[in-house]
Amino acid sequence: MVEKNEALKAGGRVTGIVIPVGALRTEKSIGVGEFPDLEEFGGLCAKMGVGLVQLLPVNDTGYHSSPYSALTAFGLNPLYLRIGDLPESAGREAEIRAIKNEFDGAARFPYEALLRAKMGLIRKIYRDNSEEIAARPALNAWIDGNSWVKPYAVFRRLKEANGEKSWQDWSGHQKPDAASIAALWDDPSLKNEHFFWAWIQQALDAQFSAAALGLAGQGILLKGDLPILMNEDSCDVWASPEFFNMGFSAGAPPDMYCPEGQNWGFPIYDWQAQAKDEYAWWKARLKTAEKYYQFYRIDHVLGFFRVWASRREDDTAVMGRYVPCIPVNAGDFAALGFDEGRIRWICEPHIATGEVWDAVRGEEAAAGRVFELALDRIGDEELWLFKKSIRGGKDIAALDIHHAAKAFLAKAWANRVFFEHEPGQFFPVWYYRDSRAYASLSHDERKDLEALLEQRGAESEKIWEEDGRRLLALLIQASSMFPCAEDLGVVPGCVPRVLEQLGIMGLRVVRWFRDGGKEGQPYVPFEDYPELSVCTPAVHDSSCLREWWDREADQRLFSGFLGIPSLPKIYNPGTARIILSKVASCASRFRVFQIQDILHLSNRWYAADPASERINVPGTVNEFNWTYRLPAAISEIMKDEELVHSVRELAAAPRRA
Repeated sequence: MVEKNEALKAGGRVTGIVIPVGALRTEKSIGVGEFPDLEEFGGLCAKMGVGLVQLLPVNDTGYHSSPYSALTAFGLNPLYLRIGDLPESAGREAEIRAIKNEFDGAARFPYEALLRAKMGLIRKIYRDNSEEIAARPALNAWIDGNSWVKPYAVFRRLKEANGEKSWQDWSGHQKPDAASIAALWDDPSLKNEHFFWAWIQQALDAQFSAAALGLAGQGILLKGDLPILMNEDSCDVWASPEFFNMGFSAGAPPDMYCPEGQNWGFPIYDWQAQAKDEYAWWKARLKTAEKYYQFYRIDHVLGFFRVWASRREDDTAVMGRYVPCIPVNAGDFAALGFDEGRIRWICEPHIATGEVWDAVRGEEAAAGRVFELALDRIGDEELWLFKKSIRGGKDIAALDIHHAAKAFLAKAWANRVFFEHEPGQFFPVWYYRDSRAYASLSHDERKDLEALLEQRGAESEKIWEEDGRRLLALLIQASSMFPCAEDLGVVPGCVPRVLEQLGIMGLRVVRWFRDGGKEGQPYVPFEDYPELSVCTPAVHDSSCLREWWDREADQRLFSGFLGIPSLPKIYNPGTARIILSKVASCASRFRVFQIQDILHLSNRWYAADPASERINVPGTVNEFNWTYRLPAAISEIMKDEELVHSVRELAAAPRRA
């Protein structure tokens, strides 16, 4: 086996390829990459001199394609099961071939249709062998050794029985306890269905474990991806709701790319509740993952320090707040000299009568509906406040009013300095400086308010640093795997400090790693990258390097940064070789490249449209996302000697002095 520490020895540098399992193509896979394909891909990597394979998450996501929206933190996705390798599949060759013929020619795989086809055949195989399967000592022993599988199997059966609806919309069993879940598992009339899901997971575990062992035998490290957050519609949240705070939805604050922020719909953790059993859920999750991986990527590591959380009543993240964070309270307002009326002025949006009329372009009936359903008048003034029944953007969206009025009210909802998230606990709104109330404050009032918020921020960051250090140290101690942090976004100063202290590699994406403190925000030189980091030119949520160069990049600026002003405007293998070799020479310990960017070193693998090569377009939900496939079988790509030679040169690139 490859030891993780070999890659961390002083001076040791690793070149890796990032690829979703579903992207793999071999002669045996049917329409989508499967776990056994990893060993063949490892052979290609070994030939190229690549020492690490990094995967996207591989957990069961049901009939939704996003790997970051799993139904379980433990179970694997049945999509990646190789049916033909099941002992019970003998005699089913024609049916397997039929699925392959139907789906194998597609440039991208149709996630739901293909999964339903595979699951249909898997069910047939189980139906014909269920009694013998359920009686196997090996399966029963595996179930006993994987305690998560019983609630998972019960959850999957109930979800299927309820038409794949979220558990919150089921006809029953919405708030189970451990005893009721155990009773359902033990119900003899349900045993056949429960064992079906357990049998699938045992087979997936066996195939993935064998593939991981095969990679290790070729000297290839395997790096997984563990999303920090859990889908609300997951077995884990359903079976262990005490570990989650369902009143908030995690996300990211507004930025230049997403002015409304990101509201992911995932609950945040109740870390205090998890501490009561010494974070047993996290420890079990890591123990399951370390069966396969030597390294793992912590998606959104900032969440271990603090998380941007929006109230469930809101549909955007504009009104969110950091959790934990020290609030402003009544005593703080008193110290600022704000009386009750002043507090209301800065904490509740005040809407003028004329603004409503303007929003609906003077339509009397439409304006009347707004005043009736959404607003309460302040005495005899021509000013209005939102009704107490309006708790957030979702309530505004549900109002039976003119669409233009809805848009106006949604914007007005955030027009304040503070929002009272809990009684007596006030937090600043992200765009508070743009609010009507802030503009009305005097210079001294603004100065005092900013000083208070700066003080609260500093006090809160001390808590973030303590929490982040404690939780990340726990992860390191609980597993033989080594964590690598995805530390993108609005990063507080304590994060890089803690990561460095704990020896955790951060992530540096070349196009975004720039010196914000200098004029023009120049790119950080490759020799100045932290050694304790993972460097990459693109990620699964961005365009590939080719599309970025052709359509998004400031080519003149980046060419100047590379010191090669003559780079062609249209991306080609020569461009790829120059840019990737520069990236490979960075000071980072790990240099990882998406498989698409690697394939661009050869003319043979260019798609007609570079946008078709990306994995995901954030903020969109469609059949395109998460369904990327290699343009040819691994065996065919392995014959491309030009590509193999170019990658070997890339992997051998010396560190830039």
